[in-house]
Amino acid sequence: MIKTFLKERRSWIVLFVCLQLLVLFSGYIDSAIHFMPLLYIVFLSALIFAIFLCFRFHKETKFYAALSEWENNLDLTNIAEAESPFEKIIEESIVNQTVLLKQTVSNNLVSVEQEKDELLAWIHEVKTPLTAMHLMMDRLEDGPIKAQLSLEWLRIHYLLDSQLHQKRLPFMENDLYIEETDLKTLLFKEIKTLQTWCMHKGIGFEVELEPASVLTDAKWLAFIIRQLLTNAVKYSEASDIVIRSFKAGDRSKLMVQDFGRGIDPKDLPRIFDKGFTSTTVHHDNASTGMGLYLTKKISESLLIHIDVQSEPGVGTTFTLIFPQKNEFGAITGV
Repeated sequence: MIKTFLKERRSWIVLFVCLQLLVLFSGYIDSAIHFMPLLYIVFLSALIFAIFLCFRFHKETKFYAALSEWENNLDLTNIAEAESPFEKIIEESIVNQTVLLKQTVSNNLVSVEQEKDELLAWIHEVKTPLTAMHLMMDRLEDGPIKAQLSLEWLRIHYLLDSQLHQKRLPFMENDLYIEETDLKTLLFKEIKTLQTWCMHKGIGFEVELEPASVLTDAKWLAFIIRQLLTNAVKYSEASDIVIRSFKAGDRSKLMVQDFGRGIDPKDLPRIFDKGFTSTTVHHDNASTGMGLYLTKKISESLLIHIDVQSEPGVGTTFTLIFPQKNEFGAITGV
């Protein structure tokens, strides 16, 4: 701050030095003026000027130092009170801009919240005709047309479900209910939804659950498993998907293993990034890159660690590692 202050007052300092040199030069060329008294006066003037600079540095930099340390968080309580006229002009400008920004942020938050509520309401409204369509398709005779309609219905259903959870994600903590969740009920419900797609691709399931339940939020865990199963079916052909739960030490684990195309090693660190699809399969237009991103975000809130192992052409294994019971105090406030 001292260096900045001296640079700001550079012109005044140069003017003072020039004036003192002028006085000394006048005493040097005029023999009628004694040079030593002038030198003494210049020394006293320089000393007084240095003291004056120190005083002004403390007084003038207090306001600007507070500005430089301001965190730009729209909180004006940490800014020093303006004293000089120029400082008051700056303070007034900052206050006006801050008030305007706060009003803009408030309006944007209201707009975003309203848009979210409208979108959620629209999603729930769309689910009603989707349910009716599903009931109508159940009455159709089995055949290629019914299979194709079921696949398209399933795709719309999952897209809406993903959008619904994406909008709820910022407020997920308010919606958590930690309880003993029956894995068998949850898994078979998701597998049943995928039944038509699996039959179309010749995919079966091998399920072995020990333990049969975990402590978590059932609704959000269902979304995680839904995404993992969807990816497993999407990238597999005529093979089984292995689902197994087991104990490893004092933690429960749930493994979802497929024998599909696998993931390229260079893509593994990025599969949970928002919008990332693949660097090897560019024609995969059906993928949005949001499923695994949401899965990761939700698992972090549930304190679930996800381990991924994959080999191209061999398959992929996702393992959910559930937290211990005493770790849930961090998200339940207990």
